[in-house]
Amino acid sequence: MIDFHSHILPAIDDGSKSEAESLLMLNALKNQGVTKVVATPHFYANNESVTHFTHRRQKAYDKLKDSLSEDLPEIVLGAEVRYYEGISRLEGLRELCIEDTEMLLLEMPASRWSEFMLRDLVDLTSKSRMTLVLAHIERYMSLQAGGVFEDLLSSGVLMQINAGFINDFFTRRKALNLLKSEKVHFIGTDCHDTVKRPPNMDRALEIISKKLGKDFLDYFINYGNEYFCENSDSILISKG
Repeated sequence: MIDFHSHILPAIDDGSKSEAESLLMLNALKNQGVTKVVATPHFYANNESVTHFTHRRQKAYDKLKDSLSEDLPEIVLGAEVRYYEGISRLEGLRELCIEDTEMLLLEMPASRWSEFMLRDLVDLTSKSRMTLVLAHIERYMSLQAGGVFEDLLSSGVLMQINAGFINDFFTRRKALNLLKSEKVHFIGTDCHDTVKRPPNMDRALEIISKKLGKDFLDYFINYGNEYFCENSDSILISKG
């Protein structure tokens, strides 16, 4: 299982504060059946350049590298990129794609999106040869006009939800319906620490298996794995 959204790298954003905490989080994910975890620290274009961010991300990864054992989930480097109008013109945007893929994880504003923003997303998908993945869509869905997500899906935009959306009794049915109707493509824990926002994938997988069946869960896991077909050695080489 891939945890598609995490803040597991140490001391780079509001996630893990130290190497020790990152290792605790990785061990928790291992025990929950996660084999790969996409490290998606926040990227804000108004704060730094892509080059500066990727340098900081590499330093954060290097802090962990020597402590990683083969039984821990494999770390795949990415970013949670904050959307802004005109993002398609950002120099080096492709470097923020998730490692070994052309997928870009975008965090959208928690407000109703304008027609310009929606056109921007569709244009970015069609012209950049990148695949957009909208992060934790449960935060935005109720704020949008009807048909917005269907239009984005038909344009090739992919969707990610947080495991907590499935785990919460009051939102579980909606989350499962989205999964069943194939409107969600990835699940992430969005874990930040070991206490307030810890890894919580195990409960989500248990609920999916119970409510939608083990065959569906296996299908969903295999779908995500198709995007990460590179073997571990090539990924480690790419990280230096």
